[in-house]
Amino acid sequence: MIERYTLPEMGKIWEDEFKFSTWLKIEIFACEARAKMGEIPIEDVEVIKQKANFDVKRILDIEEETKHDVIAFLTNVAEYVGPESRHIHYGMTSSDILDTTLSYQMKAAGDILLGNMKDLKNALRKRAKEHKNTICVGRSHGIHAEPTTIGLKFALWYEEAKRNIKRLEAAIETISVGQISGAVGTFDHLSPKVEEYVCEKMDLKPASVSTQIIQRDRHAEFMSTLAIIGASLEKISVEIRHLQRTEVLEVEEFFSKGQKGSSAMPHKRNPIVSERVSGLARLLRGNAMAALENVALWHERDISHSSVERVIIPDSTIALNYMLNLMIKLVDNLLIYPENALENLNKTRGLVFSQKVLLKLVEKGATREAAYTMVQTPAMKVWQDKSTNLQSELLASEEIKKYLSEEEINKIFNTSEMVKNVDYIFNRSIAID
Repeated sequence: MIERYTLPEMGKIWEDEFKFSTWLKIEIFACEARAKMGEIPIEDVEVIKQKANFDVKRILDIEEETKHDVIAFLTNVAEYVGPESRHIHYGMTSSDILDTTLSYQMKAAGDILLGNMKDLKNALRKRAKEHKNTICVGRSHGIHAEPTTIGLKFALWYEEAKRNIKRLEAAIETISVGQISGAVGTFDHLSPKVEEYVCEKMDLKPASVSTQIIQRDRHAEFMSTLAIIGASLEKISVEIRHLQRTEVLEVEEFFSKGQKGSSAMPHKRNPIVSERVSGLARLLRGNAMAALENVALWHERDISHSSVERVIIPDSTIALNYMLNLMIKLVDNLLIYPENALENLNKTRGLVFSQKVLLKLVEKGATREAAYTMVQTPAMKVWQDKSTNLQSELLASEEIKKYLSEEEINKIFNTSEMVKNVDYIFNRSIAID
C-alpha cells in the first residue's frame, strides 16, 4: 500500500506523558504571566522553568493516596522544583489546567483529522474524475431507477467531504478556548491577564465567560461533528457493501495477495473494511450522544462529565482517525467493474427508460395520466416476462404508435443521452476546486 497514509499517532495526544507535559506548560506560562506583572520574582520563575519536571509513575502513585489527579501532579512537580513551587497553581482551580489542556488536545486531534479529511476529499475527487462517464444504473428503494455514473457517486461523496471539512474546521474553532479564571470563573484570585497570556501561548482563545469549567456545548459540537463524519463514511461503506454483493459486483474492495475471506470457504472476498467502518460509525454516534448528555451540569460545575470524557473523546478521535485512514485506502484501491455495471443496467431490459417514454408521450399531446398508463402496462409485462423488453413492447403497442413513430421509439433507448448533463454537474463541483 501507499506510504503516505502513515500519520502522527493520534493515541499519543491522549497519553499521560502528553497530558502532564501540557499541564506543566500551562502552569509555567501562568507563572511567567504573573512575573511580567510584577507579582512574583522573575528569578523564581527561572528556577521553576529550569527544575520543573514530573514522573508519570510517581504521579499515579501519589494519586492512589490523594484520589486527586491534579494534586498528585502538583505534589510531584514540587518535589522537583523546591520552595519556588509555591508560585505554581496560584489562584487557579483544577479545571483551569484540565479544561485548557483538554481543549489543546482536542484541537491537536482535530488538526490530524482535518488532514485525514483533506486526503479523503482528494482521493474521492480523483476517482470521480476517473469514472465520470462510467455508466451504471441508479437505484431508488434498492430497485433500478435510471442510469447515472459511478463518477457521480464519488462526486456526491466528495461534496459531502467538503462540507465535513467545513464542519470540522468550525468545531475546532469552537473548542479552541482556554480558561484560567479560578474556582467559579470570576478571576477572584488571579488577573484575567494571566488567562490571556496562557491562552496566547497555547494558541487558544480565552473563553468569554466560564464557570469552573469550559462549557460542554463546545465539546458536544466537536463530538457531534465527528459523528457526522462517521455517518458520511458509513454512507460510503454501505454503498460499497451493496455494490460488492455477488449478484451486483459493480465495485469491490481490493483483495491483497495472501488475504483470506473465510475460515470455512476459500472462495470468499468480503467487504470487511466497509463493514468495519460501518460498525465504528455507531460508536461515534453513541459517544456524541454521551457528549450531549454532558452539556447540562449542576450550577457552576459538577464532575459527572469528567469520567465520560476520559473515554469518549480519546476513543472517538482515535476511532475516526483509524476510519479515515481505512477509507482513504479503500477509495484509492477500490476495484471498479464497468462491464458488470453495464450488464446490470440492462438486466431490466429497457425499463430504466420508462420515464423518457412517458415524457415523450406528454410532449406529443397525451395527458400525463394517460401516458403513465400507456407505459406502465407494457412495463409490467416486461417485469413478468423475461423473454421480452420495453422497446419491443412499445413497438408492438398500437396505442403508443398513435403518438410515437418507430424511429422516435428507438431513439429513446440511448443511455448516453440520459447522462448528458454529467459534465455540467462536474463543472459546478469538482472542476471549480
